[in-house]
Amino acid sequence: MGSVGAGENGSAGSVRNKNRAVESEVNDDGFNDSPTGYQYPSEIRGKSNRRFYVFACAVLASLNTVLLGYDVGVMSGAIIFIQEDLKITEVQTEVLVGCLSVVSLFGSLVGGRTSDIIGRKWTMASGSIVFQVGVTVMTFADSFQALMIGRLLTGVGMGIGAVITSVYIAEISPSISRGSLTSFPEIFVNIGILLGYVSNYAFSGLSVHINWRVMLGIGILPSAFIGFALFVIPESPRWLVMQNRVNEARVVLFRTSGDESKVEERLAVIQLAAGASNNPQKQGEKAVWRELLSPSPSLRWMLITGVGLQCFQQLTGTDALVYYSPEIFKDAGIKGNSNLLAATVAVGIAKTIFVLVATFLLDKLGRKPLLYISTIGMTICLFSVGVSLSLLKGGVAGAAPGLAVLSVCGTLAFFSIGIAPICWVLTSEIFPLRYRAQAVALGAAANRMCSGLVSMSFLSVSHTITVAGTFFVFAVMSALSVAFVHLVVPETKGKSLEQIESLFQDRCSWKGGYVEIEDVEEHVHH
Repeated sequence: MGSVGAGENGSAGSVRNKNRAVESEVNDDGFNDSPTGYQYPSEIRGKSNRRFYVFACAVLASLNTVLLGYDVGVMSGAIIFIQEDLKITEVQTEVLVGCLSVVSLFGSLVGGRTSDIIGRKWTMASGSIVFQVGVTVMTFADSFQALMIGRLLTGVGMGIGAVITSVYIAEISPSISRGSLTSFPEIFVNIGILLGYVSNYAFSGLSVHINWRVMLGIGILPSAFIGFALFVIPESPRWLVMQNRVNEARVVLFRTSGDESKVEERLAVIQLAAGASNNPQKQGEKAVWRELLSPSPSLRWMLITGVGLQCFQQLTGTDALVYYSPEIFKDAGIKGNSNLLAATVAVGIAKTIFVLVATFLLDKLGRKPLLYISTIGMTICLFSVGVSLSLLKGGVAGAAPGLAVLSVCGTLAFFSIGIAPICWVLTSEIFPLRYRAQAVALGAAANRMCSGLVSMSFLSVSHTITVAGTFFVFAVMSALSVAFVHLVVPETKGKSLEQIESLFQDRCSWKGGYVEIEDVEEHVHH
């Protein structure tokens, strides 16, 4: 891989002339006469499409999240047949479904620290391996206990891989397209969920002892593509700078931009942000966590924004909609396993289509406008789910079943167009490089904890206050998320990761509106 060997070839003293426009003149041997004193390897000197290279890296890194989405989607249907085959109770069903989220928070915390030690991409690799082992154990399980062991392993793998994928993509992406590219993991999660729903529908006709095992086992197939991806994508240039592997970082930046003058400017800013000359990584894990637990005012607002948004993403009940959509549709009057699983396919299609829409709008419309559309739309749809189910329980049928299905699809569509991808985009953007991986891990742990709380209690709470009442509670949480977005979340569209840090150093600069990028750049460089 080009970036691995690059650090051995170049000379040091790299940041000189960073504001000077550099004209690239390639010699016959493929090397550049560079005013910076660094000669790039000939294999990266071609006129390849840099945008396509970044796009390909984002896609390949995001393959990791297909597995996560598939597991979430396939369990919604497989659990029907697992209950029938292994005779597990309703409480065991809640634990089996919900423990994935709870256990994954430990994986998230491990992944944040591990990524600072061994790098972003090899952390994704380790998470994928653990996840695959867990899926294999579940596929061949013959008891609830064996299922739980596999489920716990998949949860740890999910936490390790999911937390770092968005961080990696944010760190390799140029500012102008970072929002769209960082939303790719959410797109692939939704593709995975849709594939899980389709798998449920396709294999539901097999015998009860076989069908759920086939449904789960197919999730192992993408591992070959993930293995290929990890040998193709480069390491994060920001992580390389943190390790004082500056020339390797320079090569990665050149491959993603192709403009040497911009490479030197970006490298200088990253080195400044990383404090590479002081090598803060040598201060150790405790120093980072002490600062996260006793943060400065600006870091405190970053944590409130990132962790708060992660919590609201789950407290609106979307995981319950995904995991228990067959149960919800059954409550809405839809009968027969095939019809229930077909209705969940419609849910998966709605999620996937609208997260693709979000990808095109993130860097055009901005983060905050999409969050407003998402949270307000979800509030209306969640309230509508509650109303339709209340009508059905009251004996008023009519259009209520159709309204329930439409409202569930609408909720997940609004979720996918805004808070679903933006939650991960923002938490990958707002933290300084020194804290980024571990702060994102903290936010992901909060996300998983809230997800586990919702998914493990949904059936019990629904029996206590009815399914309709549960959705009214979710509607209230969604309304609170609208207020949170208005009061706390800044707009980060078009700003570099280093520029975003300065937004939180003076909250007044964004409470009243947008900040001019030039002002932020001046603040960063001073």
